[in-house]
Amino acid sequence: MLINASEFEGLVIRATDGELGTVQELYFDDETWAIRYLTVETGGWLGGRRVLISPYSILHTDWAARRLDVALTLKQVEASPSVDTHLPVSRQYEAGYLGYYGYPNYWAGPYLWGPAFYPAGVSVPPNAFSSEMADRAMNASTDTHLRITEEVTGYHMEAIDGEIGHLAAFLIDDEAWAVRYIEVATRNWWPGKKVLVSPAWIERVSWQESKVAVALSRDAIQNAPEYEEGTPITREYENRLYFHYGRPPYWLTEARESPAFSLSGV
Repeated sequence: MLINASEFEGLVIRATDGELGTVQELYFDDETWAIRYLTVETGGWLGGRRVLISPYSILHTDWAARRLDVALTLKQVEASPSVDTHLPVSRQYEAGYLGYYGYPNYWAGPYLWGPAFYPAGVSVPPNAFSSEMADRAMNASTDTHLRITEEVTGYHMEAIDGEIGHLAAFLIDDEAWAVRYIEVATRNWWPGKKVLVSPAWIERVSWQESKVAVALSRDAIQNAPEYEEGTPITREYENRLYFHYGRPPYWLTEARESPAFSLSGV
């Protein structure tokens, strides 16, 4: 299901033995546009400390109850590596964090989540912590590609022939934990109209200038199927969107690249 990133704020995170806290922010990877971590406000039980939760640990999201269940215990989270969410998350921290929980380095695999397209497809050992944590942290690159969705919201959007509006929202696939679409508000050019573009069509992001450039013309974007905020995105709408832009849909691309894919379709 595709969910506006703002809907994640305030979700209750429930561990196997109690509530951890509530979701505050989402960290996405600016290379793959995957949601790598959820920042969780733990409240009184950890003295207000914030922690990161990886989609690797997520079991189920109950949108009606506004709750997200994770395969973690309170003790695991309490002993997890501390993070200062006011500072950039380093690759060294990530390596230590992933090693602590026994998760794979997502950047080392061929797919969105390392060995799989979906975090639920990754097998996590029962005794997660290992001595490999220190080695990962020592050998990891210093580069990080993590950004907070809320901080990027409002960036100016540029087509190949001029500005088209601003980035109004992120639409998240809550199974793949990936940004599937960026909502573009075009009110300065076409009053009231909002359209969607895929991160796959983004040419570059200038963090210094707060700009996102897409490899599409203003005319193509202006004539794209309109997106009505709050309306569920159907596969029929997605097909019209990709047909309009003449681009292959993500679900076909992922099917071709999947390790289970073959010419026979088996």
